[in-house]
Amino acid sequence: MIKVVHYINQFYGGIGGEEKADVKPEVREGVVGPGMALKGALGKDAEIVATIICGDSYFNENIEEATEEILKMVKSYEPDLFIAGPAFNAGRYGVACGTICKAVKDNLNIPVVSGMYPENPGADMFKKDIYIVETANSATGMRKAIPVMAKLALKLAKKEEIGPPAEEGYIARGVRKNIFREERGSKRAVDMLVAKLKGEPFVTEYPMPDFDKVAPNPPVLDMKNAKIALVTSGGIVPKGNPDRIEASSASKYGKYDIEGVMDLTQETHETAHGGYDPVYANEDPDRVLPVDVLRELEQEGVIGELHRYFYSTVGNGTSVANSKKYASAIAKELVADGVQAVILTST
Repeated sequence: MIKVVHYINQFYGGIGGEEKADVKPEVREGVVGPGMALKGALGKDAEIVATIICGDSYFNENIEEATEEILKMVKSYEPDLFIAGPAFNAGRYGVACGTICKAVKDNLNIPVVSGMYPENPGADMFKKDIYIVETANSATGMRKAIPVMAKLALKLAKKEEIGPPAEEGYIARGVRKNIFREERGSKRAVDMLVAKLKGEPFVTEYPMPDFDKVAPNPPVLDMKNAKIALVTSGGIVPKGNPDRIEASSASKYGKYDIEGVMDLTQETHETAHGGYDPVYANEDPDRVLPVDVLRELEQEGVIGELHRYFYSTVGNGTSVANSKKYASAIAKELVADGVQAVILTST
């Protein structure tokens, strides 16, 4: 019998939603939440001996401590297999699943499997290290995801040969293997070219990465009359983080009024970002969001004016899809407010 330890977050553990995202790791005997479906998919070959639950915020804000504590929990059960999730498109959950899976694999030398939507930041961070089954965007895809995860997990536990991503259902890891084909590469290449010219379907043997190409806007010709806005992925927010922007895998952005503000101070602003040492940013938030310098340029007549609002989110682990969504929404507001240029700052 293959012994399995399953990892889930506070929501699937039945503890609560975002208000309980700071709960520390805890372990429960047997099956919890989605583990019921996983148990059925694993069948008689495996048994879920324990379920580990941890809040998404706690894990991502205390990665080293949480990982160490969870590793001890996993090790105590001496499992043959570790399964995390599925996390779908929940960013912090995905990062937690990927982080702990890699730690279990590296430290305990047992097979691991998780499941995520391809645009989950955890998938991009860990797809080269572990097997991550491709899932739907939300938990509506649970029924399809669980059987694929279970099948792949059992093959890993039994040390069976793992097929290509299209066959096994996991996200491509960028691993290449030499195989023999009946036809030479030159003929296969010509066949693909002919199919492409004819508009017929074909599958490339070497998929290329797809990068967005953004044409730069023309330069601002009259800076002395231009309205300039500040936007940051460095997480600068008013003291207390009123919108509760997450330290990692941000699910939102904030819009904040700086009318009449000449300087950001540690009494008025701070960073919500969890991906860099916040000490210097908290001492002087202008280091990330240069309101003080823009005010000087405004007074000197170098720029027309600094826009009344700045926009902020956290870039740490935030998915490309969410980043595009935030950028689109922010850009529409800036255009409507007559902003001619944006200074975008990071960390």
